Amino acid sequence: MPNVLTVSGSPSARSRTSSLVRHVGRILAAESHEVRHVAVRDLPPEPLLAGDTGHPAIREVVEAVDWADALVVGTPVYKAAYSGLLKTLLDLLPQFALAGKTVLPLATGGSTAHVLAIDYALRPVLTSLGTDNVLRGWFVLDKHVSPEAEGAGVVAAEAAEGVTETVGKLIDSLAAASGTSGASGVSAGAAAAARRGLATAV
Repeated sequence: MPNVLTVSGSPSARSRTSSLVRHVGRILAAESHEVRHVAVRDLPPEPLLAGDTGHPAIREVVEAVDWADALVVGTPVYKAAYSGLLKTLLDLLPQFALAGKTVLPLATGGSTAHVLAIDYALRPVLTSLGTDNVLRGWFVLDKHVSPEAEGAGVVAAEAAEGVTETVGKLIDSLAAASGTSGASGVSAGAAAAARRGLATAV
């Protein structure tokens, strides 16, 4: 099964974005994908800001990107764009680090007015890193995701169906790329994993 790297670009310790990304990771893991997670805020700031790819922690992230067949990239929306922290990580990746990879962008924010930030801010920078397959992204309102310190957040019922359908499209895309027959989106097991993450809006 294809490998998936989930990336949270939120600077917050209690992050709705990280909760959403980990929720998606659990759905993918239930589909037998090997999933790894990177929270950019946990990387050492000095080598991150300096783009020091020789530092062990930074090198590990670059290697994880290379390992992955697909990335789920999550960001809060600030000033109608993705986070500066996420941009810092993307800037230190090799020029064509995402070539041949499928990318699913996710965003969280306080208002649906921020929905277009995915297509007009995040998509271009992902494409500039060499990928020809940036899937249609998904935006989730802050009030529909519960932030948890351990990243085990829950997605509200109002948002869960859209998130699950979006992940299903990623699974289908990966199945098609790998030649796996019978791709059908999220399986019963993955849907059950998604349901375990449901909650009422917070």
